[in-house]
Amino acid sequence: MDYKAAGLYTLDEALETVGFGKFQGFVLGYAGLGWFAEAMEIMILSFIGQAVKSEWQLSSGQESLLSTIVFAGMLLGANTWGLLSDNYGRRKGFLTISMVTFGAGLLSTFSPNFLTLVVLRGLVGFGLGGSSVFLSWFLEFIPASNRGMWMVVFSTFWTFGSIFEAALAWIVMPRLNWRWVLAFSAVPSFALLILYGVAPESPRYLCMKGNTSDALRILEKIASVNQTKLPPGVLLSGRSNDKDEESSPSENTAPLLPSLSKTTTQSKSGFSSFFMLFSSKLIRTTLLLWVLFFGDSFSYYGIILLTSKLSSGQSTCFPSLQSNINPQDDGLYLNAFITSMAELPGLLLSAILVDRVGRKQSMAIMFGLAFIFLSPLLIQQPAVLTTCLLFGARMNAMGTFTVASIYSPELYPTSVRTTGAGVASAIGRIGGMVCPLVAVGLVNECHQTAAVALFLVAIVVSIVCIQLFPYDTKGRELSDTS
Repeated sequence: MDYKAAGLYTLDEALETVGFGKFQGFVLGYAGLGWFAEAMEIMILSFIGQAVKSEWQLSSGQESLLSTIVFAGMLLGANTWGLLSDNYGRRKGFLTISMVTFGAGLLSTFSPNFLTLVVLRGLVGFGLGGSSVFLSWFLEFIPASNRGMWMVVFSTFWTFGSIFEAALAWIVMPRLNWRWVLAFSAVPSFALLILYGVAPESPRYLCMKGNTSDALRILEKIASVNQTKLPPGVLLSGRSNDKDEESSPSENTAPLLPSLSKTTTQSKSGFSSFFMLFSSKLIRTTLLLWVLFFGDSFSYYGIILLTSKLSSGQSTCFPSLQSNINPQDDGLYLNAFITSMAELPGLLLSAILVDRVGRKQSMAIMFGLAFIFLSPLLIQQPAVLTTCLLFGARMNAMGTFTVASIYSPELYPTSVRTTGAGVASAIGRIGGMVCPLVAVGLVNECHQTAAVALFLVAIVVSIVCIQLFPYDTKGRELSDTS
């Protein structure tokens, strides 16, 4: 249908016309703050474990539980917040997510015992499971032609959150204690609550619900703030233009992200989409993606935990580290800060490779480099070299995670695209849950070599899976059928 001839324009045409301006800049800042908060709460796990263990005389298993419970909460929260935001709106999702995360985060600073801390950190993880709502909301304001570039920018909020948490722990832990780190880390979630009143509802969500008049008012505000104008004519409800959006040339040439939120497809397809992932044409892709995301998350969080364990100065297995770093000095926090900075070149490397050598080979190259950086840690290494090796390993682990997040939705047809990518991401959460139980236990029991070897095996298995994917999606159009 010729919409222009009929005096109609689509939501995507409206977004392209108003462009990316000051209004989207605020949306980016608010949504990015959500990811910034999540990164800080995740990075806490690298710093408070040893302090809590010493204060309450915990076992290694109990220390590991502090990390695992957060990932378990995230796994449970991902589906809950998705359903809430899809049925009742993105803004209501923000409100409840921020309330849970901030409330549980602040209360955990007053935990009288280990059990209370575990329960409250699990609730924090439940709130953090809503991070995909911030991503979906942000994408729904962005012109299709700019989505890939702005996703890279959006990803930097996670990286800066990790860096900021390392700096915060570096400043606070030696002078105060772990409770203050938890309190300060809850501040970004509080800021989300404060700014909630000025965060607009997604016009795409409103169109999909048939509320075109409210969507138009938001689009008019975007145009006013950006000092542009909407196309002439009448806004067409988004219910009828899903296919047009997903087949637009700007996204098909080198697609980077699914254009709609996870929850939109899930609300349409329900469990039928999940079972389609195991059809004869998709089961191979589904299982390979699950292994890839599990291995990627397992190795990424393993590298983060290795940073705290191998740099803590408390290892009797690597005496050279013990002699160079005193448990009371700032060595742990300095090394964590340095390795957190590795994510910035990791993002840059993934951006350089993904559209030049393709998704599969980009991941294979960066996984291979991570393997090379981790391998020397199988044996005793000086403290400075250990930090450098962990820097390189984390840089490449972050790069592979970024490309995998781009690659997974491109592999699936439209009918199951977001369901397939969402389930793969959930499997990655399980990798994050298992990692602390294995890594912390092995390192604390003087089995650093075994821990590093386990991460290397996960990387090798992931590289093999990458080569078994049926095709690369570089330059390919998004598929509407399987």
